[in-house]
Amino acid sequence: MTRTDPAAPTVLRLPRPDYPQIGDQLRARRQALGLSLRELADRLGVTPSLISQIERGRANPSVSTLYAIVAELDLSLDELLFSERRSADLAGAAPLQSGPIQRGHERQHIRLASGVTWERLTTRSEPGVEFLYVIYDIGGASSESDHQRHSGHEWGYVISGTLQVTIGFESWVLEPGDSVSLDSTTPHRLANVGDTPVHAIWFVLGRDPTEVPASGAGEAR
Repeated sequence: MTRTDPAAPTVLRLPRPDYPQIGDQLRARRQALGLSLRELADRLGVTPSLISQIERGRANPSVSTLYAIVAELDLSLDELLFSERRSADLAGAAPLQSGPIQRGHERQHIRLASGVTWERLTTRSEPGVEFLYVIYDIGGASSESDHQRHSGHEWGYVISGTLQVTIGFESWVLEPGDSVSLDSTTPHRLANVGDTPVHAIWFVLGRDPTEVPASGAGEAR
């Protein structure tokens, strides 16, 4: 992952961070609901092979596909991605810090298939809130082509790079210092349209994946 921000943290460097454990949780939940791979894939508009690869830790979901999966399985996105106990177990270390201060070099992170990395800016999961440092690689986007939507409201601030924000049928280009506020139930897409990575701060309030499923989860694989 290329970084242009000198203040960016040193994140956990694990051989395959989080994905096998996420896959295990997704598989267990799918089986508990009595869904086959094909049934879940049909509901999401993706291939059974993609679901199987995600569950086995061999493929990373994009942002939109991940939203669709957790919505269909009625899972908590934040707890799925950022389990303090899981991260500590993977690192072979004591549990990560709690309390009000999140040190930059200890932020938990996850990289998604569509060229997006999320780094959590809180020390623990906080219900109904996502406070993230987001990096969009060159060509990275919140989904491969389609828009996504979910409950809640979100605010974003661009630190560096050029981020295209599409809300409904309108698009804007955000540059460093620009910000956006949007109703997350409106279909939207975020994409890096520049020649350097985009670094941004993102805050989402009131996301409940069980209320408004993400649209357009399909991906070419």
